[in-house]
Amino acid sequence: MNLIVAATGASGVELSLKLVEKLPERVKVYTIVSENAKEVLEHESHRVYSDDEIAAPVASGSFPTDAMIIAPCSMNTLAKIAAGIADNLTTRAAAVMIKEGRKLLLAPREIPLSAISLENMLKLSRLGIIIAPPIIGYYSDHSTVEQMEDFIIGKWFDLIGIEHSLYSRWRIEES
Repeated sequence: MNLIVAATGASGVELSLKLVEKLPERVKVYTIVSENAKEVLEHESHRVYSDDEIAAPVASGSFPTDAMIIAPCSMNTLAKIAAGIADNLTTRAAAVMIKEGRKLLLAPREIPLSAISLENMLKLSRLGIIIAPPIIGYYSDHSTVEQMEDFIIGKWFDLIGIEHSLYSRWRIEES
């Protein structure tokens, strides 16, 4: 699987780094970071593109990618994607994912959510884009921050079709 992972904004970018670290080796990752995220995110085991590298391969529909995750996804990035604005590599790659009918997952990170942000999320959801904020599942059995992050990342992996064992799944007890 070829996966694009983009980090926009700065708050929550550590979760994006952990997502990349948790990917199975069989997944080839291409990372895009905004200037704000770049200040926080330093990782060298995969190809990292700056958001101004608009001619990067991931900006083309002919480049073979299976899915894209934008985590965290700033409300500015979400609004641009909803309006069809492709003025940087992240929004261009997202536009390509939409036009090619490929999986696109956005993990908005800001609260509270304004009516404008909710309308943008609804518009994108109706287009088939997965809206999956990093929300903790309180029903799962985790007691550390790392376990909570594994749960969130595992849910994202589930949504784009990456097998994992990051959290315990719900089981029916047999009697």
